[in-house]
Amino acid sequence: MSKTTDIPDLTGLSPKKILLCQQRQIGDVVLATPAIKILQKEYPESEIHFLTEKKCVPVLENNSRITRIWVLDKGASLLERLRLLWDIRREKFDLVVDFQQLPRCKSAVLFSGAPVRLTYMPKWYNRFVYTHWSKMLGGYAVKAKMSVLRPLGFQWADERPEMVITDAERNCVENFLDEYGVDENEHIVTVDSTHWSDTRRWPAIHYAGLIDLLVEQRPNLKFVLLYGPGEREQAQAVLDAVHAKEHCIFPEEQLNIRKTAALMEHACLHLGNCSAPRHFALAVKTPTFTIIGSNSGRSWTYPGFDQTYVTLRVECARCQRNSCQYGTIECLNEFYPEVVLPLVLKELSVEPE
Repeated sequence: MSKTTDIPDLTGLSPKKILLCQQRQIGDVVLATPAIKILQKEYPESEIHFLTEKKCVPVLENNSRITRIWVLDKGASLLERLRLLWDIRREKFDLVVDFQQLPRCKSAVLFSGAPVRLTYMPKWYNRFVYTHWSKMLGGYAVKAKMSVLRPLGFQWADERPEMVITDAERNCVENFLDEYGVDENEHIVTVDSTHWSDTRRWPAIHYAGLIDLLVEQRPNLKFVLLYGPGEREQAQAVLDAVHAKEHCIFPEEQLNIRKTAALMEHACLHLGNCSAPRHFALAVKTPTFTIIGSNSGRSWTYPGFDQTYVTLRVECARCQRNSCQYGTIECLNEFYPEVVLPLVLKELSVEPE
């Protein structure tokens, strides 16, 4: 089959073994999971494998559609990497799909020897790695990723990202909430107030103010303040500023990805910035409410009634910068809790799908 910049026709393909490649980041791996469901539905007899980094593996665990998770360990020695590439080649994959085109992914794709190596439009110097490609569509991130599958004849049909929670993990969450004195009449809201970029992080004082306002309206709410590696101080700043501290749960230790997702499945709403945890909530079918700063809300928000984002309409909003060119971060600092409150209360009144 010759290479082409148009959409090639692979609709007659019947792969027995498929390898999906999404190296990182954690949220992006979540957003790649609809491909697993789409391909399993179209090729029910096929094995579906997934290649990713070690830190992203928990996103994919317990998914019965995945035959094997291949781990790209960043700290692996050259010998260990060569062994991994050789093991991939021995699997004799019929189809490899690369959603990212990062160096370690590209080596695995090329070394796989698969007759069909599919991706989005690569740079000219990467084209030798792949056999087929098509232009990636714009819009919501999952739609963009799934557009890579168009040569196979598939169109994204609003499939959600997916994380599979086990009964044991649900029991673990019940025990966690019992330890913090949450009773059956109280409802949980998970809160992700953290982000590495100042232009994408709503101020801690605003999160605290919103929590206090919500408690006045809905005294049966409890708020779990989440944080990841190196983010404890950001979450602590929210707790320090909250008056209704008895309505906040601040885990003594950082919750891992699996426990966080299981907790979100139990929650009535996830409130936070635009980062990986909002994608966990989406993947376990929990409504989300996201405060958007410099990035695009449309590109990162699933088009469902229970997934909502808000942004302050200022001239410089959605600038895509990681530092504010004016030094004010007006799009977030001037977005006050009193304005956000009625919007969040509206979401709390909507039943999830």
